[in-house]
Amino acid sequence: MQMNDRRRPSIELWQTEWCPASHRVRQRLTELGLSFVARQVPVEADARTELQEATGAKTIPVLVAHDEIVCGEERIQAFLDEQFPEPPGASTQREKAAKARRKELERACPELTASTH
Repeated sequence: MQMNDRRRPSIELWQTEWCPASHRVRQRLTELGLSFVARQVPVEADARTELQEATGAKTIPVLVAHDEIVCGEERIQAFLDEQFPEPPGASTQREKAAKARRKELERACPELTASTH
């Protein structure tokens, strides 16, 4: 592998921060220890010309990995599971992420956590 190859992103995720499916794909990429470039997509589907020109897709999430384009959360998750072995620390990463989500929910919804404690 040449140095220039390392600088080019080999995995790109076309997504938005507010999209739950995009969030789950980002989480899986993190669990797998994969570096990726997140390409932000406009909220309005009509404004997604860059996404459509680059991938042929109109909806998100879209993963581009090694010149392969994979559209939709379920297909992306299956592709990642087929192409990349799960590293030993993946379960620890999932546990930490779940704990962080619980804490975030507790801060956002204190009335819900009061009834469960």
